[in-house]
Amino acid sequence: MSRIGLKPVNIPDKVQVNIKDKCITAKGPLGELSFNMSEFIDCKLENNVLSFSRQNDEKKVRALHGLTRALTSNMINGVATGFTKNLKIEGVGFKAEMRGNNLFLSLGFSHPILVVPPKGIEIKTPTPTSIVVTGADKQLVGEVSARIRVLRKPEPYKGKGIRYEGEYVRRKAGKTNTK
Repeated sequence: MSRIGLKPVNIPDKVQVNIKDKCITAKGPLGELSFNMSEFIDCKLENNVLSFSRQNDEKKVRALHGLTRALTSNMINGVATGFTKNLKIEGVGFKAEMRGNNLFLSLGFSHPILVVPPKGIEIKTPTPTSIVVTGADKQLVGEVSARIRVLRKPEPYKGKGIRYEGEYVRRKAGKTNTK
């Protein structure tokens, strides 16, 4: 039995959820998101509580049961409160700045790097060495953060690069002279 799929999803007062033809649409203060469910998963909305059930116990359907519930829960939380990823920049001369809606990064290359956020994503730079990515879609926030991080991953010798806030970078010892 799916433990995640059996948990009900509580809908906040400021979010409206519509179910039509296996499509769940959530509308809230931060936008509107929709999700197409599998044909094997059923959804019921009663008293601002969503509950999910599956039609049979095949392995694929059991996996979709929990997945559907988790994606729907993330969608409802996203339009209600949103998601945030924080990135830190370490290294001499490495910095980030906003010009309009675009992010310009100076990461030790011969040219600045331009990052254009997709629709629904907001990027801020409270300080030149920190980046905050926010949005309603959890997957899109994580994807944009990962694309920014991959521009200059933290290297293991000096730790220079872009990392997630709280991420631990394992450090290596440098070369030693044995004369």
